[in-house]
Amino acid sequence: MTSDPIADMLTRVRNALMARHLTVDVPYSKMKAEIARILKEEGYIEDYTVGDQSPFALINITLKYYGERRVRRPVITNLQRVSKPGRRVYRGRTELPRVLSGAGIAILTTPKGVMTAQQARRERVGGEVLCYVW
Repeated sequence: MTSDPIADMLTRVRNALMARHLTVDVPYSKMKAEIARILKEEGYIEDYTVGDQSPFALINITLKYYGERRVRRPVITNLQRVSKPGRRVYRGRTELPRVLSGAGIAILTTPKGVMTAQQARRERVGGEVLCYVW
């Protein structure tokens, strides 16, 4: 059991990108599935599937690269966890973060669900900043 499952997911994805793996498996939770959905919508990963294996379910994330085979680079440059179990970070609707002047995304959990900071600005809601992706 991990104390921060979201940080564990981000670390697994980061390690798989550095090792140039095509896929990575992450233990399933609703929050992690929503983060994977946002990463797919924003074009940072190819796809994700939720499997129903017997002892516990897994999310299989297909990573996305660009360039030719020998010189391919990952689309995700960095993943940074912001709000942690020991220090929660909340932002109101007027102080939502912009990652790398709009080149990256911030993923938030709001009363209207998990969404990017840009979507939260449109919905006029604030929430807990989970992570930055660029």
